[in-house]
Amino acid sequence: MSEIPLTELLTQEKFSDDDLARLLRLTDPSDCEKLWREAYDRCTKVHGNNIYFRGLIEVSNVCTYDCRYCGIRKGNRAAFRYTLTKEEILEAVRYALEAGYGSVALQSGERDDPKFVDFIEDVLAAAHRLSVQMGIAEGCGMTLSFGEQTLETYRRWARAAGNPNALRYLLRIETSNRALFDHLHESTGKSKTWPARLQALSDLRTAGYQVGTGVMIGIPGQTIEDLVRDIRMFESLDVDMLGMGPYLVSHGGSMVEEGMMDKGPLLTLTRNMLAATRLALPTVNMAAATALETLHSGGRSLAILSGCNVMMPNVTPQRTRASYQLYDNKQGTEATPDSNVALEGELLRTTGRTIGFNRFGSALHFRKRTDRPED
Repeated sequence: MSEIPLTELLTQEKFSDDDLARLLRLTDPSDCEKLWREAYDRCTKVHGNNIYFRGLIEVSNVCTYDCRYCGIRKGNRAAFRYTLTKEEILEAVRYALEAGYGSVALQSGERDDPKFVDFIEDVLAAAHRLSVQMGIAEGCGMTLSFGEQTLETYRRWARAAGNPNALRYLLRIETSNRALFDHLHESTGKSKTWPARLQALSDLRTAGYQVGTGVMIGIPGQTIEDLVRDIRMFESLDVDMLGMGPYLVSHGGSMVEEGMMDKGPLLTLTRNMLAATRLALPTVNMAAATALETLHSGGRSLAILSGCNVMMPNVTPQRTRASYQLYDNKQGTEATPDSNVALEGELLRTTGRTIGFNRFGSALHFRKRTDRPED
């Protein structure tokens, strides 16, 4: 039985595993452009023409885990460790809100000690108060990415953040392939486990967050079938948002000898994965990853053109940005207010999108699931 034409496949609303694998395997430039355009158009139809910004604040690169792919893993003795002060974080929040972003994203290496948990709770409460003082009646939107925590910690942070309608948490699974997951996270010290990761995602839903996850694309040993299963995992978890990007080697990690895909094929595969996921899960929010900017100049714009609708300009204080190196040669870290303005102009010029200034931009999937109005 012959395959249906690609143009016909792209009009479908439901996709089999074979359909998704076919989309992921596309390499012909004309065929890829058709896929990416359909994902862009599908995003426009479902979400409108806005891109939503989250001002990214890299709170700390101190981590208690030793994940093999990561440049800030505990075992990287060459890393210069830092933790921003509360005042530095609040200044970055102020900058993001004055720029009209409406939301901030706070991330760090993974810690679950009482001192860190208390510190984050205090910072979130202060950021909420600041945003209310700045005229956002409900308080700004917040996306948190601090790894696996207890349900009680998630609840404490949710209360401190103050705005349940724009409260988000990103906790990536990195891959749904259990053997590959274990390979990425194997350690002689504190190790991540698959059951703990699934429990944390469940706890986040219980605590009231918009739940986000995601994977790396092009991991050594990963197959197209793995990526299809990743998409099915997103469906089964009923996630509200996704953050996905290419696997990039880190010399601070311990996977250097395993190499990485050539940049051209990796860029194509990453865009195919974003687009196929957009077609399969049309109502989720999808973020354009900084890793794509490192892989290819203008990569975040290409992600928007492949179905993404969220971007996270970096507003971390300049003194620490070079130390938050999850992978080698990280790009896309806007250095000055002028560079953020330049980014906005580039997006308008290259993607045809508009920027949803002073909007929370919560995921349509979340709003439907919880019967909340547009924000």
